[in-house]
Amino acid sequence: MPKVLVIVPFPMTEAELANRREQLGSLDLGDGMTFEFRPVRFAPANYTSHHDASLADVSILDAGIDAEREGFDAVCIDTMSDSGLSALRSVLSIPVIGPGRHAMLAALMLGERFSILVMWDRWKPLYAKTLGELGLAAKCASIRSIGVEPDNRSLLVGKEDDVFPKLEAAALRCIDEDGADAIILGSTTMHQAHAYLAARLPVPVINPGPLTYRLADTALKLGLTHSRPAYPAPLAPKRDMIKALGDAAVAAAAQAR
Repeated sequence: MPKVLVIVPFPMTEAELANRREQLGSLDLGDGMTFEFRPVRFAPANYTSHHDASLADVSILDAGIDAEREGFDAVCIDTMSDSGLSALRSVLSIPVIGPGRHAMLAALMLGERFSILVMWDRWKPLYAKTLGELGLAAKCASIRSIGVEPDNRSLLVGKEDDVFPKLEAAALRCIDEDGADAIILGSTTMHQAHAYLAARLPVPVINPGPLTYRLADTALKLGLTHSRPAYPAPLAPKRDMIKALGDAAVAAAAQAR
């Protein structure tokens, strides 16, 4: 039975991790796959700067560098920033799937232009980076924020009555004013709003986390993985150094408490 590692980009408790696992409930993959949700050992407080992006890349590399040795058949990264994606692809031969680029590419299978619906403006550089890498800036109708600071652990629990209508209103502006014919949820932390929005909007709404699970399933069934020329393996792998950096980060965080 194939095993998929889902790397969650923040340290968290088992109860907080359950909010992330809820994403599996939105699709039926049958009985042929198992998923392990693993939080990183260390992380920035949020993904709001280049400083944070650098830490995020290292933390996700640390969490997934041994995935193939541990018997996993694929890795999914549970953040739209796709942090650590390229690094993990360079050291693993199993499929590594990130929701950011794949959500954008999926949107273009369903429409001509998409908008990204986000919680707050501080996330916008994450999408600009991926749009630039893919050359898709012209295909993005807009990136609209509702101006609500996200909670990476409790997600939208308890905020539904406030946040869901704001997301709907912003999404309608994406469609009516910006010309979007598909909507991408800008974070896997927004997954709890997907069913609400999908039932109310006249265009497809892409839920990025579950999309990665389906794509991992598809890649394994088709025998596909990333291109080695595109993601060359390191000439001198530094696995022990990366794990030591992680150990030091964990120790520093414990001392700061």
